[in-house]
Amino acid sequence: MTFSLGFAVLIVKMIVVLVVLLLMAAYMVLLERKLLGWFQLRPGPNRVGPFGLLQPIADGMKMLLKEDLIPRHADRFLFLVAPALLALTTLLAFAVVPFGPDLSIGGVTIPQVISDLNVGMLMVLALSSIGVYGVALGGWASNSKFSLLGAIRGAAMMISYELPLSLALVPVVMLSHSFSMVDIVNAQAGYPFLLIQPLAFALFFVSAMAESKRIPFDLPEAENEIMAGFHTEYSGMRFALFFVGEYVNMVLLGSLVAVFFLGGWQGPFLPPIVWFLIKVMLTPIFLIWTRASLPRLRYDQLMHLCWKALTPLALINIVITGAVMAW
Repeated sequence: MTFSLGFAVLIVKMIVVLVVLLLMAAYMVLLERKLLGWFQLRPGPNRVGPFGLLQPIADGMKMLLKEDLIPRHADRFLFLVAPALLALTTLLAFAVVPFGPDLSIGGVTIPQVISDLNVGMLMVLALSSIGVYGVALGGWASNSKFSLLGAIRGAAMMISYELPLSLALVPVVMLSHSFSMVDIVNAQAGYPFLLIQPLAFALFFVSAMAESKRIPFDLPEAENEIMAGFHTEYSGMRFALFFVGEYVNMVLLGSLVAVFFLGGWQGPFLPPIVWFLIKVMLTPIFLIWTRASLPRLRYDQLMHLCWKALTPLALINIVITGAVMAW
């Protein structure tokens, strides 16, 4: 009976998280268009529904009704699988993201995390590495030179920036003595790690921006250079899946920043889940702001930043953190 109840709770949590993430991804598109309109002194979407609030639903229906085209000489299987692979790896990462402290309902304790793995951080990093295949296979399978160029750029960038991204989190593990995401949040009960690891936060945030392929790191989809990059040949819902993966990845990035550096759900006066959502939304808003403000980096500048700036700084930060803890 206990096993059945636990399994039912797990299924309910998975459904709730999936529905909330898909809704957030849909309305993140509306938020971006509204904010970009505000930044650029023009109206955003305001026709479909009050204040344009039904625009994501209209966009979703449009994508569902569009014809799904496949290039004649494309690798059909890989072409069909690549978008789902990119979206799936991003969604799976939320299995270990804690949204709040344990709830007690009717004497039953319910963790506000789908699965509290003792290697939760490593699982997130592993799924991030697998996400590279979605970009690489999508571009290669399309049998298009523009798509292939975008895939090569994306694979090189994402593989390179995984190194400073992972190294930036080593001090967090050293301070919390755990790879569990829940333990990392609990270790910040007194103060967030941002206050004592500002360099690690900056390194992680810049590297995660590159992993999310957002401006100024949008070389894989540079529309004024290689059309739409690795997803040039996609249409309909497969094209939409790439965007679902991108916007869910923005939410994931905000969640990781909140968990690793901002204390997760912890905060005064407001309910824990409210604090968590506030901290999560700070990151997507900042990413949208950078899209409206910064130019795209050249490829050589991109690699220079990774290998000659971020990676050495991350290694130095690890050494200094270890020395201070030993002292």
